[in-house]
Amino acid sequence: MNSILPLISIVVPCYNEEESVPIFIERISAVASNMPDTEFEFIFVDDGSRDGTLAILRELSAKNERARYISFSRNFGKEAAILAGFEAAVGDYIAVMDADLQDPPELLPEMYEAIVNEDYDCVATRRATRKGESPIRSFFARMFYKLINRISKAEIVDGARDFRLMTRQVLDAVLSLTEYNRFSKGIFGWVGFKTKWIEYDNVPRAAGVTKWSFWNLFTYALDGIIGFSTAPLAISTFFALLLFLASFIGAVFLVVRRSMYGDLVGFGWAWAMCTVFFVGSIQLLCMGIFGQYLAKTYLESKQRPVYLIREKSED
Repeated sequence: MNSILPLISIVVPCYNEEESVPIFIERISAVASNMPDTEFEFIFVDDGSRDGTLAILRELSAKNERARYISFSRNFGKEAAILAGFEAAVGDYIAVMDADLQDPPELLPEMYEAIVNEDYDCVATRRATRKGESPIRSFFARMFYKLINRISKAEIVDGARDFRLMTRQVLDAVLSLTEYNRFSKGIFGWVGFKTKWIEYDNVPRAAGVTKWSFWNLFTYALDGIIGFSTAPLAISTFFALLLFLASFIGAVFLVVRRSMYGDLVGFGWAWAMCTVFFVGSIQLLCMGIFGQYLAKTYLESKQRPVYLIREKSED
């Protein structure tokens, strides 16, 4: 590679993407050829794929000097794959994008120009629409972004994709956050820097099927809320105080009523049971919230590596 030209590192997390990788490398290579004033390197991170993804990456690395790969010992998750790619990148500018081409590579020239000529540190992308996505999934996604932006100091844009291009300074700031439980959208919002947002319509996968089930998305959203806000703890404390106040008022009411009217039946057994179940559910909710924070603290305290590498192209 010509070291005089600026180098753009493209980080591509892959999990069971044997059908998408050949199409992706063709598209990204076409974009690279239209940016003659830059050099490219492609870093594919195989996140413990169970199909032929690793074999394709080996072949690609052997044929294309700009392509290299990292393969995990097992599936550690997309966040771990992104981190591994970031740590391996040596470029002046670094981009992360999915192999399924839902992140259009053709946006890269515009993103690069914004950083070079418009004094931005980072250019990120967001979906202008959720066309093609199920209504239920879209609803919960919108609710998540509204919630986390209300309770967190890290700004997370609705519809934000992982697809972004950043300077080396931004990447170094991201890598300085060494937590085990990573939520990239929150991390990028937390480090700040001058960011330009580019909108585009939702793009279907080029091949294969999505690896993100509703449950996976739910746990990912939960990680983001817990990782970037302590508001759930404050909410659980508020509920505890509210229940204490209600029970105190109720006790005073019962004492006053008994002293004035004698031992009356009251609202009856059904109301008492509803009250017990309500209080019990709130207690379980608060315990669950505390447990989530405790679990994250426990994982951080172990200081385990975020990922383990089984093989890489340099070997």
